[in-house]
Amino acid sequence: MGLYDKIFKPKEYTLANGKKIEEKASRAPLVLLILLFASILSIKVTGFNLSTLAKRGNQFWVILGKMFPPDPEYIPSIWGPLFDTIKMSIIGSLVGALVAIPVAMLSSSNIIKNKVVIVGVRLLFSVARTLPTLVTALIATFIFGLGTTAGSVSIAIFTFAYVGKLLYEQIETVDMGSFEAMEAMGCTKIRAFIESVLPQVLPGYLSNSLYCFEGNVRYAAILGYVGAGGIGLILNSEIGWRNYSRVGMILIILFITVVIIEYLSFWLREKLS
Repeated sequence: MGLYDKIFKPKEYTLANGKKIEEKASRAPLVLLILLFASILSIKVTGFNLSTLAKRGNQFWVILGKMFPPDPEYIPSIWGPLFDTIKMSIIGSLVGALVAIPVAMLSSSNIIKNKVVIVGVRLLFSVARTLPTLVTALIATFIFGLGTTAGSVSIAIFTFAYVGKLLYEQIETVDMGSFEAMEAMGCTKIRAFIESVLPQVLPGYLSNSLYCFEGNVRYAAILGYVGAGGIGLILNSEIGWRNYSRVGMILIILFITVVIIEYLSFWLREKLS
């Protein structure tokens, strides 16, 4: 028996009663081969060089060393952009999560029976999830100009796609008995959805929205690189001017802010569960 047969050919076993059973061959070796091929191809395409990483990797510690001690005198200049970042995250998360509710309803197969509508709305979610936040922020700056409005729009699109997909998957698992009863009594789909389905998915929806919000604070921090305002704007500027002590101060303040928001979000999600 060759190596190929040992790995890929199904194995047969004979039980004590004489009955033969067949165990399907594992697909793990095939998956590993595909991953190996994809890794080699990626290295060729990207020009990744491990020796360069080994030689230049220590520069990370050099730059990190220049960030400390951070410049505490720069703190007053951080508060305004930091509040802009939080504001973008709150507004974008709120708008995106609210818009996701009716659109998720339209993409739920147990609520809407029109397959064309379902496929079209799910395609919208897929397109919105595919677009990176930086790309949507860059497009938004051309439409709304530089500033926090573009950042808020970009975060709203990401939140809409993320929360909306999770929400319609939740809606499709709920008990439809009360919804069908309300429809039988003459209620519209919207009224029946609000009264019977929404209360069932509300805890999960709020939990996912809060989780998305805490991630949006981190994403909003880099939107300044494309002119969308927030703390990323001054971070990009100080990195450009090689003011690493100020960069270190910005990162410390941002880290503390993100940790506080994550703990608050975790506490709220525990209360909802």
